[in-house]
Amino acid sequence: MHDWRRTHHCGELRASHTGNLVRLNGWVNAYRGYGQQVFLDLRDRHGITQVVVEANDSNLELYKLADSVGREWCLAVEGKVRARLPGKENTDLATGAIEVEATEIVVLNQCPTPPFEVTEFPGEEIAGEDLRLEKRYLDLRRPSLQKTLVLRHTLNRVIREYLSERGFLELETPLLGRSTPEGARDYLVPSRVHPGSWYALPQSPQLYKQLLMIAGYDRYFQIARCLRDEDLRADRQPEFTQLDLEMSFVDQDDVLGMIEGLSKEIFKVCRGVDISLPIRRMGYDEAMLRYGSDKPDTRFGLEIEDLCDWAKTVDFRVFKEVIASGGVVRAIHVSQGASKFSNTDLKPGGKLSEVAVKAGAKGLAWLKYEDNKFLGGIEKFFSAEAQDALKARFGFQNGDLLLMVADKEDTAAQVLGTVRLHLANVLGLLAGKEDTFEILWIVDFPSFMHDPEAGRHIANHHPFTAPRVEDIAHLDTDPSKVRARAYDLVINGYEVGGGSIRIHDPVIQSKVFSVLGLSPEQAQEKFGFLLDALKHGAPPHGGIALGLDRWAMIIAGTSNIRDVIAFPKNQRARDMMTGAPAPVEPKQLKDLGL
Repeated sequence: MHDWRRTHHCGELRASHTGNLVRLNGWVNAYRGYGQQVFLDLRDRHGITQVVVEANDSNLELYKLADSVGREWCLAVEGKVRARLPGKENTDLATGAIEVEATEIVVLNQCPTPPFEVTEFPGEEIAGEDLRLEKRYLDLRRPSLQKTLVLRHTLNRVIREYLSERGFLELETPLLGRSTPEGARDYLVPSRVHPGSWYALPQSPQLYKQLLMIAGYDRYFQIARCLRDEDLRADRQPEFTQLDLEMSFVDQDDVLGMIEGLSKEIFKVCRGVDISLPIRRMGYDEAMLRYGSDKPDTRFGLEIEDLCDWAKTVDFRVFKEVIASGGVVRAIHVSQGASKFSNTDLKPGGKLSEVAVKAGAKGLAWLKYEDNKFLGGIEKFFSAEAQDALKARFGFQNGDLLLMVADKEDTAAQVLGTVRLHLANVLGLLAGKEDTFEILWIVDFPSFMHDPEAGRHIANHHPFTAPRVEDIAHLDTDPSKVRARAYDLVINGYEVGGGSIRIHDPVIQSKVFSVLGLSPEQAQEKFGFLLDALKHGAPPHGGIALGLDRWAMIIAGTSNIRDVIAFPKNQRARDMMTGAPAPVEPKQLKDLGL
C-alpha cells in the first residue's frame, strides 16, 4: 500500500459508497472466521466498519495475514465497498448496510492480549476501575467513554459560542498565585528563586476575575483548571474544570438570566432536551426544611415535615428536652413503607437506624401504622388525641411509616436529608427518571457559618460575597442574621454551580474580613491588593462558576465523574497510569531548599 492514510473514517461509509475504493485506519474490534472468509470489525472513534477477506488463489497471503491479527491491533485496510448480502445487514450499525472487501492490509502496530475487554457487551460488567485507570489508554477506546468525551467537547463548544455572541471575552488567569487559606486546602508549589516562599495552585480564579472587572473588561469567562487538596468521592476530583464567569454593572437577576439561557442551550444541543425558563428559585431555609439539603434532589417526594407544634403536645421526654433546649422535631412520612423495613432495620443498630446515626443522629424514632393503629413502642407516649392529629396531618393509611429525628435544627436537617436519599435508593424512587432533569436555584444563603472548633465565623461561600443590602447593618450587630447575595445552581441533587454578587465597596469588604476574625493588618497582608483595587473605581459586579465535570456527568447520564474526564485520579487521588504522585530526585529537592 503506497499510502496507508485513510480516505474515510470507520463510521462514514454508506450504501451510496458502494463500488468505491477506500482506505480505513483503526483497531480490530472483533474477529470472526467462517470457512474461507475472515471478518474483521475495524473501529475508530467514529464507528465500526466490517471488513471481509475471502481466500482465493490470488490473495492467500492477504487471507493468512487477516487470519493472524488479534484484537486491538492497529491496521490500515484498503478495499472496495460492497453491499452486504440480503438478510446480513446490521441495523445496529450506521455502516451496517455495507462491508469493505479488503484488497490490502497493513499492520501499523500489534497489540498483546488486552488485560480487559475494550468491546462493550450488554449486561456484562466492565473490569475493575483501578485496572482500567492503570491502562487508561485502552479504557479510553471504549465507545461509551469516547461518546462522553465527545459530548464534553460539545459542551465546551456551546459555552464558547454562546458567551462570545453575548460580548464575553475569554481571558486566562495565572496558575501560580498566592495562598489565601479560606476554604479547602491549597496545593502548594515551592519557589526555587525565592527560597522559603510558595505559590498556591488556584482553587478558583475568583480574585483575578474580580480584578478584571475593576480593570474594565466588563464580561469575562474562562474554562479554567482548578485544584483543591480535599477528600474525594464519586463526583469530586483534586483537579477539575469549571466555567468561570464574571459580569460588571449587574445584579443577581442579570447573572441568573445569563446562566439560564446558557443552560437551555446546553441541554438542547448536548442532550436534545428543552428545559423551561425561568428556572425555579428556592430559598436556603426552605430547602433545608423540606429536603434537609442545600442541593436537594426534587425528582421524588419524601419531603421533611416540621413536627415541633405537634411534639409540644405529647408526653415524650426526648421530644420535650430537645424542644426545651431550642431543638426541633422533624419527620419523613413514607407511604407504604412499613413492609419495606423490618423492626430490626429500624431499631438501634439496624440498617436504617445506622444510616441516621452515621449522619449525626443520636437515634431514629419511628412509628408504623398497621391494622388502623400506630405501632413502634413509643406510641404509648402519645395520647389518643395526639395520635389522631398525627394521622390527620399525614393522611395515614395502613402500611405507612413515619421516621422522626429530634435534635438541633442543622443536625435534624442533615440526618433526614441523608435518610431521604437513602430511602429513594432503597425504594427505587428514581427508577425511570434517568432522563428527568430537575433544575433549581438555591438563593438567600446565610453569609456566615459558625465554626465551633475555630470559635469564629467563617464565610459560607467565600469572603468576597456581598451581603443583602437590608442586612448590612447586621455585620456590626449579629452576623448570623446576614444573608448573602449568593446563588447555587442545582440539578438532580448535584450542585453544578455557585456564584454571588461581589463586594465592590472597600469599607464593606473590610467589615466582612473583621467578621471573619481578620485584623486590619492580617487583611492587608493577605488581601491588600484587592482592598487597594476596590478603592480605584470598582464597579458593581458578580458572577458564577459552573463545574463542567459535574455538568458533563449529569448530561452523560453517569454517576461517576471519572467517566467524563480523560485522565482522572482514583479515589485515593492517585494517577494509576503514571504513578503520580511519586518521589523525586534528591537534587530536585535540594534546588528547592527542601
